[in-house]
Amino acid sequence: MPDSKIAPIQTRGSTGEQCAPDFVYTIFIKATAEQVWNGLIERELTKAYWGHYNESDWKPGSRWDHVRSDGSGTIDTRGRIIEMDPPRKMVWSWAFDQEADRPDKLSRVTYELVSLGPDTKLTVTHSELEPGSRMDIGVRDGWPAVLSNLKSILETGTVLSEELWPES
Repeated sequence: MPDSKIAPIQTRGSTGEQCAPDFVYTIFIKATAEQVWNGLIERELTKAYWGHYNESDWKPGSRWDHVRSDGSGTIDTRGRIIEMDPPRKMVWSWAFDQEADRPDKLSRVTYELVSLGPDTKLTVTHSELEPGSRMDIGVRDGWPAVLSNLKSILETGTVLSEELWPES
C-alpha cells in the first residue's frame, strides 16, 4: 500500500498570504512511470540533467535538499516531503534555503505521473508562490527547461545543449 500520509507542513497557502496563480506544466515522456519517478529523485540522474541532485529519504515529513552538483555542497532550495505515492504522486514544500523555515515563503510542488503503457504523462504544479517573487519568476522559466532536460535524458540518454540557451 502506498505511503500517502500528509505531513503537517505549513506552506504559504496556510498562512493566509496572497498566492500567485499556479504554474502548471505537462509533458509526455517515452519512459515508464517508474523511470520518470526515479528521474525525479535519483541522485546521479538528477545531477545529469538538473545541475543539482535531490537528497532525502523520501518519507512524508522528511527534509529534502536541492544540492548543486558542482561539488560545493551548496543547497539552493529545500523543503519537506508532504506526500509520497510511488510512482503516481509526490508533493514537496519548496523554498530558497535561507527562507525554508518561513511558512510564508514555502511553496508547494506536486508531481503527478500517469502511466500510458510504455509512456508517462508528467504534470508538475508549482503552487502557493509569493506573487512577483524571485521564486515565482524563476520557476516559470526553470520548470520547462528542467522537464525538457528530464525528457531528453530519459528518451535519448543525453541532455539538451544548455550552453546555447539564452540567459533569463
